[in-house]
Order: sequence, then C-alpha cells, then structure tokens
Amino acid sequence: MHELIQSELPLELPSASFKEVDGIQMGVLNDTTPYLTERGLARLCGVNPKTISDLSNNWSDEKFKPRGKRIKQILEQHKFTSERIVIKTEQHGQKISAYPDAVCMAVLEYYAFDSDNTDAETAQRNYRLLARKTLRDFIYESVGFSPESLKLNSWRHYHDRILLNKLPAGYFSVFREIADIVISAIETGLIIDSHTVPDISVGQMWASYWKAENLESAHGARQKFPHEYPEYFPQSSAKTEANIYPLGALGEFRVWLENVYLPQKFPAYLDRKISQGYIPKQTAGLLLESLKRPKN
Repeated sequence: MHELIQSELPLELPSASFKEVDGIQMGVLNDTTPYLTERGLARLCGVNPKTISDLSNNWSDEKFKPRGKRIKQILEQHKFTSERIVIKTEQHGQKISAYPDAVCMAVLEYYAFDSDNTDAETAQRNYRLLARKTLRDFIYESVGFSPESLKLNSWRHYHDRILLNKLPAGYFSVFREIADIVISAIETGLIIDSHTVPDISVGQMWASYWKAENLESAHGARQKFPHEYPEYFPQSSAKTEANIYPLGALGEFRVWLENVYLPQKFPAYLDRKISQGYIPKQTAGLLLESLKRPKN
C-alpha cells in the first residue's frame, strides 16, 4: 500500500493517464497518484459500483459504521490520515471519481477478509495478486506511465513556450527571466502545465510594483507584446498580450524577484496551487528550499 499520503486529499486533480485494463478503469493523477475509478474498484472487489459510491458519498457517516470503521482502521495503519477517500478528476469531458491506491487496497482488504455480505473469492484473488505486486506498480505498468514522463512533459511545455515567444531588442520579459524558478520547479517534481503557469503570478506582482514605484520615469515605458501558448494549452485560443520591460530595469527586476517576490509572494502562490490540488504540499516545500539563495 502507498504510505506517502500524510495529509488531506485535494478535492480535484487533473488526470495524467487513463486506461481500461480487463474491464478495470485506472489512471494516474498529475501528482503521480495512481487511482481506480468507482467501477474499477468495484470490479476489483467483486461488488456493485453503487456499493463503492455509497461508501465514499457518505464517508462522514460510514466511517463510524462497521464497514467504514474497519476500512478507516486499515487506512490509519498505513498512515493515511485524509478525511476524504476520493478525488474528482475528468476524463473525456466527464467528471469521475478517482480512488487513490491506498484507499483501493484498504477497501479491497476489507472485502477480501472482513465483509460478511459478499462472495469474497474475487476480492481475495485480487488481493493476493496485488500483495505480490503493489497496486501502484500495477497501475503504472498497465497505463504505461512513468513519473519521469510528467517531468519530460513539463520540460516540453516550457521549451515550446520559449520557442514561441521571441522578444524585440531592448526589452526583457518576466516569462524568460524566471527561468531559475521554472527549472527548480520541474526538478523538484512540480508539474508545469496549463494549470500551473508561474510567470502569470510574477508578472502581475511585478506590474503592480512597477506602477507603485513609478519605475517608468527612471527606465522608460513598458510595452504590450503578443504572448503565445502552444496549441495544446487551453490558453492558445485567446489572443494574449504580456508586458515587456526596458532592459535598463532588468537589474531592478532581479533584485525585486530575489528580495520581495520569492520570500514574500511565492509561498502564497504555492499555497493557492496546493488548495486547488495542482501541487502536493511536499513538492512545494522542496521547491521553496531549492530556491533559497546561499548567504555570503
């Protein structure tokens, strides 16, 4: 069983991979959590899908009843402490329920050994199979997923945006100047995609600082310039413009980025992404640590 889940599950996460194998629907969320759908978990346990949906939909009450109490006990033995047992994701435009591997194994164990109301043969057979090979490995292998593939996709997203957005002479852009942040983010496991675009946050904060400090009077006017997204980004369909700034202000921007944005503003950005379910808390902590500047 996956033992790394220490805190509350996010309400919703995008799905990075999805496949149906021998009638069992499974996938991987974009934080690398493997999951089974409601129908997939029900098939694994040899029960009706409604049995699983009733469990998760009424979990706040079910966890005090014999079935839910036993499942909760199994989860706690493996350090799963979330008050939710399901995450919403989207597949083919439809919202679906994703049950993390830890939850799946706890529910499967219950139906294999503790339930009096079902034929346990199916659940026992599948539990023995997955005891030899973890559900996480089984799902990864079945859908052809590797955590490294998410990192490679992040590099592709960043690389493709760099190629699309050339600048005129004499100007710099926030997008290009936050390369250290983006590279550190990707290396620590943050998924850089259409949901997590750090340059928007930095750009908004810097634009406010530029105006509040009247930096135009010292460096000249900033300009609006087209900013393009790869065609696989939802943002690609809109005509977007971003501010570009005179090169003379580049030093001031870098001082502001290091002394103001990173220590004071960036943690709040990461907190928002954690609450939205796009960033695991552990990843955010590693990223903040990696961006700390060594003291002289």
